[in-house]
Amino acid sequence: MAAMSPLFGRKTPRSPRPSGAPQAGSPPPPSARPEDHLVTLVRKPGCHLCDDAQLVVEKVCGELGVPWEQKDITEDARLHDQYWEQIPVVLVDGRQHTFWRVNEERLRRALTDRCA
Repeated sequence: MAAMSPLFGRKTPRSPRPSGAPQAGSPPPPSARPEDHLVTLVRKPGCHLCDDAQLVVEKVCGELGVPWEQKDITEDARLHDQYWEQIPVVLVDGRQHTFWRVNEERLRRALTDRCA
């Protein structure tokens, strides 16, 4: 099928997409195993909610063998600007999963439901 060129108002041929190739904007393919994920806890020192979140992240990631890291929001201007009002924030594979309170079962599902 041909599409209209936005610049010239004429039809331009579409190149066929190989079968199985992801469309632009589609989510990445699911991970094969939980340990292929990375959980990031964005926190600040002296935050009791951050301490609570870390306990949940440590437990779930430890049980599933998922690597995790923590980042201090006071040492990263980009994280500070993006998440200051939401900390603690949990990212799964770089995408925001939750903030303020971490639900153990929801995090577990996020790390296992996408697995084949």
